[in-house]
Amino acid sequence: MEDLRIGVIGLGLRRSLTVAAHRPGRGSVVAAVADTDPAVRAEVPEVIEGAVAVADHRRLLEDDSLDAVVVATPDDTHEAIARDVLEAGRTAYVEKPLGITVEQCDAILRTAYETGTGLYVGHNMRHMGVVRLMRDIIARGDIGDPRTVWVRHFVSYGGDYYFKDWHADRRRSTGLLVQKAAHDIDVLHWLAGGYTRRVNALGDLMVYGDLPRREPGTPRPLGWLREFDWPPAERRDLHHVVDVEDVSVMNMQLDNGVIAAYQQCHFSPDYFRNYTVIGTEGRLENFGDGPGAEVRVWNTGPTGYRADADAVHRVPEAQGSHGGADALIVEEFCRFVREGGVTDTSPVAARMSVAAGVLATRSLRNGGMPYEVPPLDPELAAYFAAGQRPGHPAG
Repeated sequence: MEDLRIGVIGLGLRRSLTVAAHRPGRGSVVAAVADTDPAVRAEVPEVIEGAVAVADHRRLLEDDSLDAVVVATPDDTHEAIARDVLEAGRTAYVEKPLGITVEQCDAILRTAYETGTGLYVGHNMRHMGVVRLMRDIIARGDIGDPRTVWVRHFVSYGGDYYFKDWHADRRRSTGLLVQKAAHDIDVLHWLAGGYTRRVNALGDLMVYGDLPRREPGTPRPLGWLREFDWPPAERRDLHHVVDVEDVSVMNMQLDNGVIAAYQQCHFSPDYFRNYTVIGTEGRLENFGDGPGAEVRVWNTGPTGYRADADAVHRVPEAQGSHGGADALIVEEFCRFVREGGVTDTSPVAARMSVAAGVLATRSLRNGGMPYEVPPLDPELAAYFAAGQRPGHPAG
């Protein structure tokens, strides 16, 4: 089996995915990288041996030897670049979120449908051991039918990661209920077995609104990915535009009746992502999502609170970035490029997670007003459910 030849557009924060995709002799090689930053292009030979580096992503699309292209650019560019890739007939991997508006997501899905070109979305958390373990426990019936899901996300480094660059500008990200929460909303949907139908939210810019900012055009400080400031109010060198919320609370009603909630805070002292799923016969909760993580299940009772669960499941050890999820998502993507068909990640699910985040952001900026999430065109939904092959049944 010859290696697939993959092009990458954007060698930034998702560099770990590019490294995972470069597996000479094991299925795929990264043959070319496009990035507008000359400093990043200069690093390409060190990061990916043998890869060509260019400034304009359209140069990659002129290379007929490329089988697929990964789009890992800033979120506000996903629609235009993904459509370029699809229209050029290259299978596209679009890093999450799929877009920053519902309309952008729908335009990408429509382009994939009309061109017949493969579309894959990089929701790598569906390949994380903790998520798959929780889903297996639910599918086995250990907690009965899921009826409510609560997700808390404490982001200790949020002030450094998301308020020192373009993420802090709502024109480029819509907000962190889209950019940061797209993964969690997607996992919530996957565990609950439905998509958000109605949403409302509250949020505010509580800490980072008045801190010192850099002048426009000033680069991020050196070491910003390694040297984090603390306490939060001591952070400096923020992006010159900061108009997204640093704390938010989102309520959802899913199309299958499940009620869910999501909370996000970017000035917590610790990083922690916690899922609680309560079903008709029990409850599960994760404790950690990396090495040593556990999923605990309570399904006898009723009792008072007790820390000792009825069952404790250890998350399998995994090697590599994001708990081994990057390597697994690359494997699934390569299989999709070669064979097509249904995958664990889903362009429709990616669209629905963005749609929920977009409408929640609109709600919190309008006093918590509830909004209905616009449904996807049934023609597109059917096409992607059939594995992007018209007339084929899903499964």
